[in-house]
Amino acid sequence: MHSSGRAFPMKIVSLIAVAAALVAGCAGVERSRDVGDPKVSGATLAQQVCSNCHGLSGTSVSPNFPNLAAQTQPYLVSQLSAFRGHGRSDPAGYQYMWGLSRHLTDEQIEGLATYYAQQHAVVQPSEGDPGRLSAGKAIFEAGIEAKGVPACNTCHGDKGQGMATFPRLAGQHVDYTLKQLMVFQRTDERPDGAVMKIISHGLTVQDMSDVAAYVQTLP
Repeated sequence: MHSSGRAFPMKIVSLIAVAAALVAGCAGVERSRDVGDPKVSGATLAQQVCSNCHGLSGTSVSPNFPNLAAQTQPYLVSQLSAFRGHGRSDPAGYQYMWGLSRHLTDEQIEGLATYYAQQHAVVQPSEGDPGRLSAGKAIFEAGIEAKGVPACNTCHGDKGQGMATFPRLAGQHVDYTLKQLMVFQRTDERPDGAVMKIISHGLTVQDMSDVAAYVQTLP
C-alpha cells in the first residue's frame, strides 16, 4: 500500500509533464495562431487562422468568403496590403480583414499569397439556367459593345485564370463575385480597382449576375 501510494502522485506528475510538453508543442511557431507574431510564417497563418473562413486549401464553403486557391500571388499581395493599410474598406472585407492583417509583415503577406497561389482550385457547380450562363459567357468573352463594356477575359485571362494583379475569377462563388461587382459599380470602397468602376458602370444587375454565374463554372 505504501509503494502504491507513492506511485500515484508520481503518475500525476508524469501526466502533467506530458500535458505541458503538448501545450508547448502546440504553442510553437509552426502551429501558432498569433497574427501579431512576425516569426509565424504565412503558410502557418493560412493553415491555422485563415482556414477558418477560406478553407485549409483555399476553397471556402461559405460564399461569403472568397475562394483563394490558385489565386494570383501578386493580386493577393496587393489585397492583403490594402487591408493592412485600410485602403480597401468594403464592409464584408474590412470587418474581418482589418484586424487580422494589422500586424502582418511584408514577409508574412508574401508567404500567405504564395501559399494560396500554389493550391489547386476546385471546380465549382454551375448555378443558373443555360440561358443565364450563355449570357454571362458572352459578356466575359466579348463584353457589351453598345455600352462600352470590354470583355472580361482581356484582363482576367481567357479561362478566368487571372493575370498578375488582375485576379483569378474562375471558380469564384457567384454571390461573392456579384457582391464585388456591385461594390465597384456603386461605391469607392476599393480604390485600387478604379478601372472596374468604369467598366461596371454600364452593367445591369442581371448582367453582373450572369457573368458571375458563368465564371463560377470555369475550371
